[in-house]
Amino acid sequence: MSTSSADSSPPVSGLDYDDTALTLALPGSSSSAADPAAAERKRAGAAHVDHDKPPSPKYDAKLVKVAVDGAPYLRKVDLAAHGGYAALLRALHGMFASCLAVRGDGEGTKLVDSVTGAEYVPTYEDKDGDWMLVGDVPWKMFVEACKRIRLMKSSEAVNLSPRRSSR
Repeated sequence: MSTSSADSSPPVSGLDYDDTALTLALPGSSSSAADPAAAERKRAGAAHVDHDKPPSPKYDAKLVKVAVDGAPYLRKVDLAAHGGYAALLRALHGMFASCLAVRGDGEGTKLVDSVTGAEYVPTYEDKDGDWMLVGDVPWKMFVEACKRIRLMKSSEAVNLSPRRSSR
């Protein structure tokens, strides 16, 4: 009697022996075609995955690396998350707040080394490999062209400053 009650009891884990049985088969063989119920369970688990299409991001991120002269580490910033240059400068200050301070207000905001007092100028590398000052082009054009950002000492960025027309 005990054997008949053991056979009629439901499995504890909810899986049959057939579901967990290990079998050897070649990839792509039709061993699962013999058991359509197992094949259906397997398909139901992976029904949400579509391998033919790449995943469509809900948010187009534009990540670029940020380096500071003299800092031994890099950071990444998402340009698409910022609406303009002022927000980008605040984000850069937040990333490197341990070594940089902000001096000035409004348009004259500068990043300054809190120990030495050296000014840092945000520069970027465009698609052509040229280093330019951040803020020289409209924001959308900057987001499209920027490959990486470097906070360069202002003493080294003298060749990057925009030329003033002489009258």
